[in-house]
Amino acid sequence: MIWRGLTFVIVIVLGPACSSMRVETTLAAPAQTQEGVRLTIAEAEAIALRNNPQITIGKLRALEARQYVRETRSALLPTAFLNVTGVDSQSGSRIAAGFLNSPSLYTRAAAGTEVTQLITDFGRTTNLLASSEFQAKAEDRNAVATTADIILAVDQAFYHVLETSELVKVAQQTLDTRQTVVDKVQALTAAKLKSDLDLSFTKVDLARAKLLHLEARNNFQESLAALSAILGYQEEQKFQLVEPTMQIAPPVADPLPLILSALRQRPEISALEYQVESAQKNSNAEHDLWRPTITALGAAGLAPARDPQVQNWYGAVGVNINIPVFNGFLYNARAKTADLQTEVNRQKLTDLRNNIARDVRVTWLDTNRAYERLSVTQELREQASLALDLAQARYNLGLGSIVEFSEAELQKTESDIADTDARYQYRLSQILLAYVTGMQR
Repeated sequence: MIWRGLTFVIVIVLGPACSSMRVETTLAAPAQTQEGVRLTIAEAEAIALRNNPQITIGKLRALEARQYVRETRSALLPTAFLNVTGVDSQSGSRIAAGFLNSPSLYTRAAAGTEVTQLITDFGRTTNLLASSEFQAKAEDRNAVATTADIILAVDQAFYHVLETSELVKVAQQTLDTRQTVVDKVQALTAAKLKSDLDLSFTKVDLARAKLLHLEARNNFQESLAALSAILGYQEEQKFQLVEPTMQIAPPVADPLPLILSALRQRPEISALEYQVESAQKNSNAEHDLWRPTITALGAAGLAPARDPQVQNWYGAVGVNINIPVFNGFLYNARAKTADLQTEVNRQKLTDLRNNIARDVRVTWLDTNRAYERLSVTQELREQASLALDLAQARYNLGLGSIVEFSEAELQKTESDIADTDARYQYRLSQILLAYVTGMQR
């Protein structure tokens, strides 16, 4: 759910010893700072829904489908034409060649109107109207599905930026730490207290840290570009993202309620259900082609300038009954095609339900795995930090080798990356689980 209007954001800044506190309120529009535009996830979703062209396309298709409803309904309404005719001819002559009949030709100037009204075609037009109405409802649900897809893409891009930003911090911290070690070992080597081998190992570790930092920065820029694009910007924007306060709650124990919720709430399912209804109504209409069509016709007009053989006014009403007899099996083929299309849509609906049930179960399993990784990576990080402290103490006392120290540093960096990735992957799995179950906010 996206909150619009005024959004109040409270920022609490704690100084040393928690001696001061500042409260700020901001409007919903993103705020500009020196680091870039301050952006919350709700603001990002609102911007994407306003700017992303896929949202506009979905709305336009829904509006287009409603016009098809009006187009189909027009067959139930009267049709009127106004005719104005002027003829100069050799009065009393007839068309003698090219026709089975020989209509008379008279000089005249006349104006009149013709009205046609469908009385009944025994359900064909009403079935076509119902088909177009169901199709319009399907397009409305497709627009809702497009909105859900865009919100999911925004949330994923948002958290990806946050994750890569944290990884940049980890890489920078690793780079600073290893630079300090290189400076220290270089000084000890100059004093003949450490060997050149130790210095070489530390410089190799420093080079690895630089490569890690370069890759982390590049990944951050790529994620920022992806977020800018999904928000509808052609140029890369600088954002200062505000991390959401999402609680780390364990996933539900049983995926069955989630599957049932998805089958009830996913807009793709309801859209395809409407398409099945639309195809069924269209099939009924194609079968109705064999039924008669009864139409009322009326014409009236005035001829102020005319040949004496022509009356000064005319008028007539009539009823026409059109009964199909044979058309080369055209109607049979159209009816069969419509029946097959209806069955195709039913099978698509069954396949979609099966796929959604599978997606919910797989996503639920991924969420459980991501949740279990949280404690494992946290423990790994703590143990890696302890191992690094011990390895550094042993190296400083001359009890351990540079290889041991270097390996401990590498494990510490890998554990930091794994822990950061686990935290954000669990949040992303929660977002994806809400999407596949149709409970996306």
